[in-house]
Amino acid sequence: MELKKVGVISLGCDKNRVDTEKMLSFLKGKYELTADINEAEIVIINTCAFLESSRKEAIEEILSVAELKKTGKLEKIIVSGCLPQKFIGEIYDALPEADAFMGVSDYKKLTEVIERIYSGERVNAVGIAREEPTTERVLTTNNYAYIKIADGCNNFCTYCLIPFIRGRYRSVPEADIIKEAKSLGNVKELILVAQDTTKYGCDLGGGENIVRLIRKLSALENIGSIRILYSYPENVTDELIEEFVVNDKLIKYIDMPLQHASDSVLKRMNRRGRKAEYLSLIEKMKERIPGIAIRSTFIAGFPGETEEEFDELKEFLNEAKFFNAGFFAYSREEGTAAYNFDNQTDEKEKKKRVKELYKTQKKISKENLKNFKGKTIAVTVDGFDDNSLLWYGRAYFNAPDIDGKVYFTIDRETKSGDKVNVKILKTGDYDLFGTAEQDRRK
Repeated sequence: MELKKVGVISLGCDKNRVDTEKMLSFLKGKYELTADINEAEIVIINTCAFLESSRKEAIEEILSVAELKKTGKLEKIIVSGCLPQKFIGEIYDALPEADAFMGVSDYKKLTEVIERIYSGERVNAVGIAREEPTTERVLTTNNYAYIKIADGCNNFCTYCLIPFIRGRYRSVPEADIIKEAKSLGNVKELILVAQDTTKYGCDLGGGENIVRLIRKLSALENIGSIRILYSYPENVTDELIEEFVVNDKLIKYIDMPLQHASDSVLKRMNRRGRKAEYLSLIEKMKERIPGIAIRSTFIAGFPGETEEEFDELKEFLNEAKFFNAGFFAYSREEGTAAYNFDNQTDEKEKKKRVKELYKTQKKISKENLKNFKGKTIAVTVDGFDDNSLLWYGRAYFNAPDIDGKVYFTIDRETKSGDKVNVKILKTGDYDLFGTAEQDRRK
């Protein structure tokens, strides 16, 4: 009997991608996986619902895919992830195009759900947001793999829905993470993700913490290097800083979302850190870890944000000199404390402020990259760009999807996953350009 073809669309963050990859593992041997949605008889859309814009994107994607029921081979649509987890009451009747709904932790129900919808049932299989232990994955990335070390969040920032969608902070047991990492095969770069990676182990009670986990992962022969994303500054300890210094497998890069730099705004956000503490930590890290690339994210237009508070954030960027940073307009989310705050910022003003922040950071990032002109840096090859006719890859200061790239020419055969040494000839706002040198490291 011919297996039905299943296609998957993963929306949102890399943590969602891990969920998607775990979901795919339950289909192995039972269904044929296809990367071509037009060929799929079943499409699973794993959604994000963090912001209004992400919910809109998810709904548009569902409606777009539903058109294939009329014109293509598509028979069934399953909507999974954060959107049904939080909003099943609103979307179950509003999206008749979907044949089934699953939450963020319902991977094991997938084959059962498919059987039920083919028996003629419309299924609501949304359960409690609780991580179901599974180490099986079907990787959807090349050269690198994400590993989710925790889910949920206890911080309850006043702008954020995550605790209401994903639940309280839950560390994945250390043994399960090690088992999962081993199962991934040879991974050139393992990227640790969670809502707060540096809080890892706080709920396990056995002495587990992020540094101990990094050391155990570093001991695995199949792991080439380790990168940390989503690190809260309050939990970046001296022990972790020292690990960057002594551990050759730990990439000298940290993603540390700060969200703002005005103490008054941080207080309204229910963020624990303050500007002086942030600057002190950044200075300490740069001093003790030469060359470290620090990335951050910030919110513009939070309720009540004055011109003075906004200017303080811009001044902070110039003081901190992040290697890179992302900026987002505050999104007013019903169910969060900030939804009811007075002095909501006008949408036009929020967009204007985001633009100003990007303009400020672009100058800083550009200056950072100028330091690499004439130098030779190690680059992991990701692919070939058909438009520029250049190969491209990532240096240690480039995380996938969120940072720039290194573009280069090469006079010999190469492929995705190779390590090449690239001499930088030109620098841009976010990207570097150069030529690969003769020696190559595998």
